[in-house]
Formats: sequence, C-alpha cells, structure tokens
Amino acid sequence: MSVEQVSIEDLGRELGDRIAETPEYERFEEARAAVQRDEAVQERIDEFEQLRAEFMQARQTGQATNEGLQRVQEAQDELHSMPVMSEYLDAQDELEDTLEAVNEAISEPLAVDFGGEAGGCCQE
Repeated sequence: MSVEQVSIEDLGRELGDRIAETPEYERFEEARAAVQRDEAVQERIDEFEQLRAEFMQARQTGQATNEGLQRVQEAQDELHSMPVMSEYLDAQDELEDTLEAVNEAISEPLAVDFGGEAGGCCQE
C-alpha cells in the first residue's frame, strides 16, 4: 500500500473519530441506548416487526388487504409516538443531515457524490 493511500485512510479514520465526537452522534448514541433499554419500546418494536412480516408474507402470496396495511401503519405510528422512540428518530434524522453535509463536502472537489453514486454502475 502506498504512503498516500495510508495517509488517506488515516484521514478517513480521523474523520470517523471526529464524527463520533459530534453532538449529533452523541445524541444519536444516547437515544439508541435508551431505545434498547426501554422494555415497552422493545415490545412495540417486536409487535410492529411481527405485523410487518405477516403483511409482507400476505403480500407475497397475494392475500394482503388494505386493513392489514392499515394495521401495520397504525403500529408504526404508535411506535413512533412513544417519546423514547420519537427522540431516537429525531436524533437519527439530525445525524443523517450531518453525514449528508460531510458527504457533500467530500464529494464537491471531486465532482462525484460518493455516498449516492460511487457504489452504482452506469447511472445516467
């Protein structure tokens, strides 16, 4: 590996370390930990995942109904309205905004959107 490559990778690690020190990342980690500790939220997540899995199965077999979709949406709304989960989702959105700004800053001088395009092939 060339010296330049190691240097670029070191910069990447340093960027990752710096992002981990931002208030947005710290808020996200705290909110994620709170979700993981909250038994009521975990139960609602399990219930939502079960309803969603059942609906997806029904959809694959052509037996999905609007009522089934409505139950999934209601379960998701109930989950998202829980204060701990709402905080987590807000923190996640804020962190995503920060990471998008970082992506734009990296991509701008290169004229390539690495977060959105580099993984794909032959995009028009």
